[in-house]
Amino acid sequence: MGRRALPKVDRSISIESYYYELDDLAPPLGAATLFGQNGQLELEIGSGKGLFLLNASAADPQRHFLGVEIAKKYARFAAYRLAKQDRANAKIIRGDALRLVGEYLPDESVQAVHVYFPDPWWKERHRRRRVMQPEFIRQVQRVLCPQGVFHFWTDVEEYFQTTCQMIAEFSDLSGPHTVAARPAEHDMDYTTHFERRMRLNDHPVFRSQFIR
Repeated sequence: MGRRALPKVDRSISIESYYYELDDLAPPLGAATLFGQNGQLELEIGSGKGLFLLNASAADPQRHFLGVEIAKKYARFAAYRLAKQDRANAKIIRGDALRLVGEYLPDESVQAVHVYFPDPWWKERHRRRRVMQPEFIRQVQRVLCPQGVFHFWTDVEEYFQTTCQMIAEFSDLSGPHTVAARPAEHDMDYTTHFERRMRLNDHPVFRSQFIR
């Protein structure tokens, strides 16, 4: 399924405090440098239109949430949604997630890493473009705090099984631990827009979490 067109935005709402370009930042990055205070930090890889950041930041205002998205128009839209709702505990970076995790985040600096429905790159010759690669998995383990959690969901069973095998081979993370689907309490009560589309169309979702 392709991405749908983005809704119009109110140009009077500034996203300056919510949006960063990775190339404009300098390592190391953490809660203190991005949010101006220490605290628990969670990272989402591939934030899309920002539904996870929006809902998670509302559900746990004491935590900081950082998203990274390669597509500029989606990163800016996610930042706009956060700004519109005044979510000071969430921000988004536009840039390469592999660079952010591998070059900018210190050891044991995040409490959770979230990867939801990454592009499966269906063709065999394109699979090297998948975010779930051995080096990324090693870097996820490095940046997670002790007892930190890595969340991985996909609608592609082959991608799910391949990733679980890769995590077992290239990390010491325990899992996969099963994650049960919970009933949605309202129309936007889903982890991401993609999960909403999958569940409303009765497509399977493969959920797991791994613990450092």
